[in-house]
Amino acid sequence: MNFMEIAKNRQSCRRYRENRPVEQEKIEAILEAARLAPSACNGQPYHLTVCMGESAKAIAKATQGKGMNAFTSAVPVFIVIAEDDYVKRAELGAKVMGIDYRSIDIGICAAYITAEATAQGLGSCIIGWMDNGEIQRVCAWNHPARLVICIGYADDDLRPKKRKSADELITRL
Repeated sequence: MNFMEIAKNRQSCRRYRENRPVEQEKIEAILEAARLAPSACNGQPYHLTVCMGESAKAIAKATQGKGMNAFTSAVPVFIVIAEDDYVKRAELGAKVMGIDYRSIDIGICAAYITAEATAQGLGSCIIGWMDNGEIQRVCAWNHPARLVICIGYADDDLRPKKRKSADELITRL
């Protein structure tokens, strides 16, 4: 699958085949894509935790507060992205420029994860609604969780993309 095929086929999946596990080699390919994602000063200011089995059930529950994300109960694999410390150069740049490079880097990493999941024939959904304290407890991590990414075999049909037109989105100077 080339990149444009991935971009056209990737969507936020909210229906997963609950009883179909994800093959370990596909998880490893996704994690390698995440490892290769660019970041400010190559610092990778994040940590990934892969949750399956009982830990996946706990993560699913931690994303379902106030009636949200009921679909996560069927997700077989979660990748939790937690914020980590900056490398010194990126930390200095963030202070001087007033830009939160960690958030940018975490977003890039999430894009690589979801793109590779699509390339592997899997569905994905990026979740920001979570009980951070519970996620930290499950993942045994003291830094804040920033995103939870669902990974599994989709039971969704491909939906038409709802996007701005190129004229609304792009200015050419």
